[in-house]
Amino acid sequence: MAVTLLADYTLASRASLPSAAIVALLAESGVSDAGARAAISRLARRGVLEVSRQGRNSSYRLTPAAALALSTGGRAIVSSAAGTKPWDQHWTLIAFSLPRDEVTQRRELRSRLRWLGYAPLYDGLWISPRDLTEHTRKQLARLTFGTLTVFRARHVDLDSTIRRDPMDAWDTTAIARQYESFIRQWSPLPPRIHAARITGAEAVRARTEVMDSYRRLPILDPQLPIQLLPPGWLREPARNLFAEVYDGLATPAQDYVRAVASRFTTDPLPGIRAHTVADLLSGLPDTRDADESSAEPSRS
Repeated sequence: MAVTLLADYTLASRASLPSAAIVALLAESGVSDAGARAAISRLARRGVLEVSRQGRNSSYRLTPAAALALSTGGRAIVSSAAGTKPWDQHWTLIAFSLPRDEVTQRRELRSRLRWLGYAPLYDGLWISPRDLTEHTRKQLARLTFGTLTVFRARHVDLDSTIRRDPMDAWDTTAIARQYESFIRQWSPLPPRIHAARITGAEAVRARTEVMDSYRRLPILDPQLPIQLLPPGWLREPARNLFAEVYDGLATPAQDYVRAVASRFTTDPLPGIRAHTVADLLSGLPDTRDADESSAEPSRS
């Protein structure tokens, strides 16, 4: 949640926020002072945040590498249902082999593949209906353990009782329930937003939570071909609802974050700006010179 909070208002500028302001904002979501400070310290140790100090006061901002990774991840999240390209009926297959005792590396690789939109058809064989992106190529090229092979291929259906369809790698029933749950949770908000009835701390809290809630959906449903999915698939309605809530709360949430930050600093705060879905989709330019070697930082 701390990363989401900073990213939602400082990603483009990498502006610093006083640590006391971060703690105060997290408190609005029920995070204790001790828990907030522990989270900030942990993120700094992991290289997600960098600190600056003036006397006894400290401020934190995203590191260049973290900002770049979050910008890339944010674009992937909001583009998941926007202008999906027609499917060419080819699958990308990644076959890998690791010694069974390499438990940590196996877990890391599987987590990385799932973040990149792949799912396990069999143990050691992960698939995606989309072509190998440049981002995925770079991520795979950085691996230093095990062996892997990448293919692009068409599925050949067999008249057999033991066949497994590639779509079986995804639990579409469970994914559909996640979409339904998201829509059920957040559909009451737009009328209140349009009536300007969500302001201040509630706006910040709701905006942070809707991002944290929605960002998991594109990982579960990485642009699966619509023709292979059940009728009435809720990918686009869920994205539209997310955008309506996230963008609709941008101004009141931004105003509140600035107001809280101003209680702990006399510095100007132009770098605190709530970006929109369109901003994320187009990319946030100030992160482009960052070190691309960083993995996607967890939004926690």
